[in-house]
Amino acid sequence: MSKRLRDCLSLHDFEEAARKVLPRPLFAYVSGAVEDGLSLSANRASFAHYGFKPDVLVDVSKRDMSVELFGQRFTAPVGIAPMGLAALTGYRGDVVLAQAAAEANVPCIMSGSSLIRLEEVMEAAPGTWFQAYLPGAQDQIDALIARVQQAKVQTLIITVDTPVAANRENNVRAGFSTPLRPSLSLMYQGISHPRWLFATFLRTLRQHGMPHFENNYATRGAPILSSSVLRDFSDRGHLNWDHITQIRKQWRGAMIIKGVLNAGDAARCQRLGMDGIIVSNHGGRQLDGSAAPLQVLPEIVDTAGDTVVMLDSGIRRGTDVLKALALGAKATFIGRPFNYANAVAGSQGVDHALGLIVEEIRRDMGLLGVTRLDGIRRDHLVVNGDTQDFGPLMNRASDA
Repeated sequence: MSKRLRDCLSLHDFEEAARKVLPRPLFAYVSGAVEDGLSLSANRASFAHYGFKPDVLVDVSKRDMSVELFGQRFTAPVGIAPMGLAALTGYRGDVVLAQAAAEANVPCIMSGSSLIRLEEVMEAAPGTWFQAYLPGAQDQIDALIARVQQAKVQTLIITVDTPVAANRENNVRAGFSTPLRPSLSLMYQGISHPRWLFATFLRTLRQHGMPHFENNYATRGAPILSSSVLRDFSDRGHLNWDHITQIRKQWRGAMIIKGVLNAGDAARCQRLGMDGIIVSNHGGRQLDGSAAPLQVLPEIVDTAGDTVVMLDSGIRRGTDVLKALALGAKATFIGRPFNYANAVAGSQGVDHALGLIVEEIRRDMGLLGVTRLDGIRRDHLVVNGDTQDFGPLMNRASDA
């Protein structure tokens, strides 16, 4: 293992390591949120709101942290969240993330805003889940869903919290734009970060050509430098529950709605026959001031019936995972740290990051006094006092 990986002792550590590798605009795109970062901060603060009440003198010499989701048993209740542009921050990022998850036997969700064709990822890592951003017209939606089915995807996620473009001021300040606009500043950032320039960007151009958004439609989307990218991402404002109903009729596999933050929407998902819900505020990247998912998780679990409830946004530790499970989540997903890990050390980095979080969950189960995930209960938690007392912890970056 390289020294830079040996120095990464937790998921937090990958962020600073990636800052040194990635050009400033790309790092800002991954790390940032929107406007004042209220939701970004709230995501981490929500976990500090709870403390544990462990069971003691329990034989925890054998612990089973496996979980069954939609007919498949996974090693741990944590997976890789969907992240757009992952192949721009690390070489062949979507393939690397999916393969690492498959080898660790944890779920991985591929983003619809990805730069590698869905079919290529599914060939490399069968069983990968796919997250779709719906196009604006019904015939385009039908064609995309048909393509996803033909690619042998078994688990489809529809993200519903992006009806309009978010106000990501941090991207503008850092020089990141969609589409990417060549400039002297951007050129300098590439030259001054040679590891990324040669190992990711130039290698991608040489072996695969200019990256395109490959999976927003049934057909190939725009290249990352094309002005039509904005058009492709701005036609979702009229989407509604009727579109979800239509997809449910068409889709034969497991179907999950991602981006739910209130109990009413959770109940509607249950009535429409959704197999799962991911409680998420998009890692603080959409509506600033939206509730932290952990805050609303209990009421959504109590409303969702037999729909499988999962959670992302802000998880960085095994203890975070256990708190989400105690409040009713069946599984959790993490985004940014795995993106950083791929940027730092490719597949070895992602393997290391997965190993760290899985081992934390295993250790924390033993310290909590439980041997199975279904032994984690709400009464294992206590509400702490004012989370402002937690000082620097509240200032740590957070996301899915």
